[in-house]
Amino acid sequence: MDFEKLAELLFPDIKNTPDHYENLYPARELPDKAEVTRIGPSPTGFIHLGNLYSAMAGERLAHRSGGVFYLRIEDTDNKRKVEGAVESVISSLDYFNIKFDEGAEVDRQAGKTSYGPFYQRQRAEIYQTFVKDLVKKGLAYPCFCSEDDINAIREVQTEQKLDIGYYGKWAKCRDLTFEEIESRIKNGDPYSMRLRSAGQPGNTIKFKDEIMGEITLPENIMDVVILKSDGIPTYHFAHAVDDHLMRTTTVIRGCEWLPSVPTHVELFNVLGFRRPKYAHTAQLMKIEDGKKRKLSKRKDPELSLGYYRELGYHPEAVRVYLLTILNSNFEEWYQKNQGVPIEEFKFSLNKMGVSGILFDLLKLDDISGTLISNMEREEVYDYFYKWMNEYKPESVPVYFADPEKMGKIMDLCMGIGQKRRRKDFINCIQMYDFLSYFFDEIFAPVYEFEKYEDMTAIIEEFKNTYDYNDDASTWFSKLKLIADKFGYASDMKAYKQDPEGYKGNVSHVAEIIRVALTGKKNTPDLWTIMQILGNDSCMTRLDKALSYLGK
Repeated sequence: MDFEKLAELLFPDIKNTPDHYENLYPARELPDKAEVTRIGPSPTGFIHLGNLYSAMAGERLAHRSGGVFYLRIEDTDNKRKVEGAVESVISSLDYFNIKFDEGAEVDRQAGKTSYGPFYQRQRAEIYQTFVKDLVKKGLAYPCFCSEDDINAIREVQTEQKLDIGYYGKWAKCRDLTFEEIESRIKNGDPYSMRLRSAGQPGNTIKFKDEIMGEITLPENIMDVVILKSDGIPTYHFAHAVDDHLMRTTTVIRGCEWLPSVPTHVELFNVLGFRRPKYAHTAQLMKIEDGKKRKLSKRKDPELSLGYYRELGYHPEAVRVYLLTILNSNFEEWYQKNQGVPIEEFKFSLNKMGVSGILFDLLKLDDISGTLISNMEREEVYDYFYKWMNEYKPESVPVYFADPEKMGKIMDLCMGIGQKRRRKDFINCIQMYDFLSYFFDEIFAPVYEFEKYEDMTAIIEEFKNTYDYNDDASTWFSKLKLIADKFGYASDMKAYKQDPEGYKGNVSHVAEIIRVALTGKKNTPDLWTIMQILGNDSCMTRLDKALSYLGK
């Protein structure tokens, strides 16, 4: 076979050589040991927690070493493309403060080599140049097998319990003559391009994974498709060419890609490229019925990044939590370095877990509550306001009609000015629900009344004696008088000594008033709540509770 002639037959319009692109994308001018990493999502509209987990590892590795982190859109499968998906990816990365230096939608830096384009479909000529070169070397060939042909091969292999794929005697187009190929091309028969694999059954390869250590895998024996019939490469081939020309040093990706390593190793070998380091991250797991299982797109809404945005988790809380599961020594560092930017933490691949990583929403809640409790009121106010505008715009005029009132609410609920800050706020949706009773326009209580005696009479007495101008001490003294009047202990010491001698105590009386005014048994300081609500609102609410109890 005259491979030079075959290459010209297959790629008559490709005039460049691999050397052209080697010169166009030279080695990067970076500090010694600087890492170049990337995130390479497909534009399917779904970027999930696992993507963010790997992206954060890549971003930290690159930026801690003085390197480059870039975004590449792997859009070789046009059938799966979703409109607006790239914008969604970029928005998600921006929201969680994952900063990339180059890539899709990032302008070329003045005076520096551009390693783009960063959409793979825009790089078709580059891939075809390298495939043409492989054909010249006898390492790639055209395949005219249709989908029906491949299915037929698969059926026989399945019946005979053989490895499924296009290899060995099953690779029907591997040894076509030049004349046969020329005839079929002139006939207009569609074809793909395949790698002529040199792998042998039974052989293995060894490679060092940067997280999992040394791994042994079966050698690739498949004549995998490297260029589809539309001239666009498969993921495997595109990733090999792009990671080389973009000068990627380390590929961080999920462990579901481990079976692809033999194919990628062979592709790098036949292309003559230095292979990047691989770091395969462990699966994210959760506990269900006492057992660990993999997080699932179908079963687990928390796998979607939209889940955290819609609920209003602060992005910094998510980043902090992810670092606790990314590096085993981060949590201790974080506790000792409160107030220090997490970017100062010395992230390392060798501190990453090698088996299933347990994702714990309760721990995220704890981190988020602590983080928000350490924020200034204005910071929380602005964050909540921004979230409300995006996810609850119809309620913005209610919650933020009076900025001074909202400020007082946040002071109370966050414990600002107190010795110990409260941790009532975990995310914005919980904040939205938590604060709803402060606003008459949407106040719709589900009263949490316990069955205490004389509740109606107690509320009426409180209503008749309440004075908005009373300070907290006077207010509580009146509450104690009401307790005594209706047989409730105003003295907690006396109540503890003889609980059977009373209908309850003053805290139970306060609870009755609290539920009447807010619908809830547990709230921050009730006197302050009433000061925020105002006299008219309090009176209206007490009447509403009396009406409810009178039914």
